[in-house]
Amino acid sequence: MRIGVSFPTTEIADPSAIRDYVQAVEGLGFDYITLIDHVLQSKTALADPYRAFYALHNMFHEPFILMGFMAAATTQLELSTAILILPQRQTALVAKQAAEIDVLSKGRLRLGVGIGWSKMEFDGLDQRFENRGRRVKEQIEFMRALWTNESITFDGKWHKIKDAGINPLPVQQPIPVWIGATADKPIERAGQIADGWIANPRVRPDDDGARNLETFRNAAREAGRDCNALGVEGTVFTGGLGSQAWAADTQTWDDFGATNVTIRSTLREKGAEPMTTGEHINVLRQYRAARPNV
Repeated sequence: MRIGVSFPTTEIADPSAIRDYVQAVEGLGFDYITLIDHVLQSKTALADPYRAFYALHNMFHEPFILMGFMAAATTQLELSTAILILPQRQTALVAKQAAEIDVLSKGRLRLGVGIGWSKMEFDGLDQRFENRGRRVKEQIEFMRALWTNESITFDGKWHKIKDAGINPLPVQQPIPVWIGATADKPIERAGQIADGWIANPRVRPDDDGARNLETFRNAAREAGRDCNALGVEGTVFTGGLGSQAWAADTQTWDDFGATNVTIRSTLREKGAEPMTTGEHINVLRQYRAARPNV
């Protein structure tokens, strides 16, 4: 099982701190780092306790630009979005940006995508919110065609080009695309077309999570795919129970069938001051000591 970390995007802004953090992650032997994505945030937080986090008072880095910076500061660490809200973006531009990151990192990009939930963001980026689920399948097909051919002719419902392409092409042919999802339809879509399923951080390796996993695997089987060849990514939150509990939670995900587990470093109570870069790194050191076979 591969172990990664979620970059604390709302808490680290200084370029030197970002460099120190990502180099510490690589030095501690973690396999990958994930970046979350929001282009626009509402000034007024939503009443939903989960979505209230994604308001303007929290900082969100632009993932492709940040990955370019991280690529220059590391040599082995996989760079992954978890997730990039694909349908609110122009598909060809995403394909071009992803290919560039893959070139600059020498083949270390994994593109995690999802359909998003904020209509305000879609409106602000001049993209349709209502058909985002239907469009994302064609978007992935279109990007893969661009990544693996010097030029293509593509005649889809939402994407049409003739004898055109991107240059440079990515190192990976194609770049791995995982889908982040928590509802049945997007999870089924992940099984049908993606290289892996990124379970929403709210998904736990319990009975409900097991039903999600079976939905993913059944969709893969029905699409004629080998479900055992596809990735599954879960999340472990650090907290007051200590590093042995974090290691045990990781083992639970391993037993569950996850191929990847992402560590989110949180120790302080909700509403407390943000953790410093050093505190985040120290949490990862504690995790590494508790589970030395990272």
